Amino acid sequence: MSMVNVLRSERIVPVPAQATPLPPRGRARFGQAADESERAKGEQVRLDDGRTLYLRPIRPDDVDAVRRCFTRLHPDEVRMRFMQAMRELPLPLARRLCTLDPAEASAYVLMDETCNPAELRGVGRIHLDAATHSAEFAVLVERAWTGKGLGHLLMLRLIEECKRRGLEEIWGYVLVDNRPMLDLCRELGFRHRLSVDDPGMRLLSLALDGASEPVSRPTERDC
Repeated sequence: MSMVNVLRSERIVPVPAQATPLPPRGRARFGQAADESERAKGEQVRLDDGRTLYLRPIRPDDVDAVRRCFTRLHPDEVRMRFMQAMRELPLPLARRLCTLDPAEASAYVLMDETCNPAELRGVGRIHLDAATHSAEFAVLVERAWTGKGLGHLLMLRLIEECKRRGLEEIWGYVLVDNRPMLDLCRELGFRHRLSVDDPGMRLLSLALDGASEPVSRPTERDC
């Protein structure tokens, strides 16, 4: 009969294989739970100032964090992200932003776990356009956390996700006065085009590896 060894007081005692194994010692058991908790937080992002955020996919239970983040946004930030003025983020919209169909969209959040409850400091998302094998992007970083490379990190993750999906292009509409996002995308090689219908808007697009020229849209022209 096969045997399983269990450690007791530094002596090896044989027991039958069908016996119920003892649980791990307290330190090992709680250490394992702590490791799983850390993994659930996501990928650790350490900033130059020593602070730490966690990057992970958005989850349905992020609704409250998304709505709290919205209350901290300056009206200009709301306008640049949602292309319109909004005093609050309606609950149904927050739920739609947090509950995605993986076949149609992806989103990543930067969470600050030093707060209780954890707070959302940045979010990046893509929505797929199957007809053009492309995805529209949107990125938002809370003003107090800008200038630290978080927007760059989120954009790189979105580009990586588009490539993983085999898409040919990533693109997005950005207001002309959103200089930080325009500058960031220019650094990453995005092509800038003016909107003929809306002079206050620019279309930014990036052809991904192995793709041809960006998809042509008749209402745009190069700038």
